[in-house]
Amino acid sequence: MTTVLLVIHLMIAAALVGVVLIQRSEGGALGIGGGGGGNFMTGRGTANLLTRITAGLAVGFFTTSLLLSILASSGRRPASILDQLGGSGSTTSAPATSGTATGTDGGTSGGTTTTGGSSTTGGGTTPTVPQSQ
Repeated sequence: MTTVLLVIHLMIAAALVGVVLIQRSEGGALGIGGGGGGNFMTGRGTANLLTRITAGLAVGFFTTSLLLSILASSGRRPASILDQLGGSGSTTSAPATSGTATGTDGGTSGGTTTTGGSSTTGGGTTPTVPQSQ
């Protein structure tokens, strides 16, 4: 499927380049083009036809481009950058609440958690270090 779509995409791209090169130059900003060709493909009807062909090929080119990108990414599952950085798991911590601080007692009583108070000095709260029992 991808190969067929890629071949169609390349054919549309080559046809688009050809149709754009066939069109008569109206600007002449670089001083080249627009002079040769004589009466080849002149007239308003031919210009409208080439414009419509160019628009149709452009729509086909964009459509095949989108389909190729969708097919290329269809086999992959979305990956998070956090999965690539962290490795084992997420390490999120809750913000400290004002007024209490928690910690362990240093392993003397099997990892029990003690809660210490806070003292107020000046205009802010400073958590105190929990005392071991």
